[in-house]
Amino acid sequence: MIEVFHHGATSGVTGSCHELTLTPGMKKGSDPVGSDPNFTGTDPEPMGSDPNFTGSGSAGILIDCGLFQGEDEGRGASASDLAIDFPIDHIRALVVTHVHIDHVGRIPYLLAAGFDGPIICSEPSAIMLPEILEDALKIGFTRDRQLIERVLGLIRSRLVPVSYRQWHSVFSEDNCSLSVRLQRAGHILGSAYVECDARVGDSEERIVFSGDLGAPHAPLLPAPESPERADQLVIESTYGDKDHEDRATRRLRLKAILERALADGGTVLVPAFSIGRTQELLYEIESLIHEFGDSAVGAGMKLGSDPTGSDPSFTWDSLEIIIDSPLAAEFTRIYRDLKPFWDAEATELVRKGRHPLSFEQLTVINSHEDHLNAVDYLARSHRPCVVLAGSGMCAGGRVVNYLKAMLGDKRNDVLFVGYQAAGTPGRDILTFGPRGGWVELDGERYDIRARIHQVGGYSAHAGQSDLVWFVQGIPQAPREIRVVHGDQEAKAALLAKLEELFPESKVLIPE
Repeated sequence: MIEVFHHGATSGVTGSCHELTLTPGMKKGSDPVGSDPNFTGTDPEPMGSDPNFTGSGSAGILIDCGLFQGEDEGRGASASDLAIDFPIDHIRALVVTHVHIDHVGRIPYLLAAGFDGPIICSEPSAIMLPEILEDALKIGFTRDRQLIERVLGLIRSRLVPVSYRQWHSVFSEDNCSLSVRLQRAGHILGSAYVECDARVGDSEERIVFSGDLGAPHAPLLPAPESPERADQLVIESTYGDKDHEDRATRRLRLKAILERALADGGTVLVPAFSIGRTQELLYEIESLIHEFGDSAVGAGMKLGSDPTGSDPSFTWDSLEIIIDSPLAAEFTRIYRDLKPFWDAEATELVRKGRHPLSFEQLTVINSHEDHLNAVDYLARSHRPCVVLAGSGMCAGGRVVNYLKAMLGDKRNDVLFVGYQAAGTPGRDILTFGPRGGWVELDGERYDIRARIHQVGGYSAHAGQSDLVWFVQGIPQAPREIRVVHGDQEAKAALLAKLEELFPESKVLIPE
């Protein structure tokens, strides 16, 4: 029997963790499992109807093991109790689709629960995974440096980097076998969707787990291509109810937001996801600086403290960009080091001598003291600046100090370029900011007078049309499609669209 269970990303967009389990033989009685769906034998419950029953002959894998965030906390895991609450004795390997924390953040707890198998991932992900988990361990697990190093050492020893497009055998035992293949997902560097070839006796199936899919034409990374086959498909639905702006439109919107904000000497604050969005945004800002060069930013408008706007000295060339996130800075360095995984457009820029992730106007802040000084200086000065600070949903990190200091000043702007989960300060700012409302940060209320923007095109997630395109590209429609990793509205919208387009497929939202 070949079965898929879900241990996260069913009630929201976080906590991704899925299980593929193969079970040969029999449960009880003499009827082979699955040969007669009406067989009851000694035990009236067929194997597989109870997700906690695995049987002595079962063998399986997990696809991702991520943290719950926002309102998803407490749904199978919480900030105070992140223990793995499902059987893992039969789990032979963990396959990581990508290194965002909602896909990998529970790995230390998986190890603590006794998982001793390999961690299979792409080659870039193998480089980045210890970095992202080190940060997660420091924030939510322990400050004990020796303990952190022991955990990271254990994780590094388990990593099995696998090249894209190459089949990797996970196990072959008890008349069962399972191989996996990683394909580019276009979400962040190293992201992959997972193809699984599963065999139990004479029964064979290909199950595909999408992980998080990227939007086509995003900077830096090649777009995902549809799988050649999928009998079962587990697909994300983060933006299952909407489409993003195209790249040209979002680039013009970004330019307009920067010009309008910088014209009055304010700070454009971008809550930064360390991996993906930060690097794409830097890429686009560098392209604006390259294109407009010595042109005045916001020409004809008041620039900085100059009351006439006639000072031509402030140009795109002099625009300062700050990364105030050591983790984002580190991943930007890793992105630069992994140029072979960039797309053709970005590679061509490098060949021409451009440095889209390392340009003259870019400043990195590392120390906490420098961070506090930057917050104080930018809050008091009229020096136009763009600051990318972690974390992306404003639930912690250095961005919180900037928000406390700057949300009350109408000169400033907050620009969201990624998904904001329900229950996070980022979602509240996005919802109540345009109404002149307030947000709670560290237990205190802060009025929102800064202008709030969202440029959805910079999300690393595919939009509804992109997700549908991914399914349509499969030569034969999947027998079953499971919609996960989305808010209820997004999942329902994508389910309705898929049911309309693929009437021969069983489309469902797992409980």
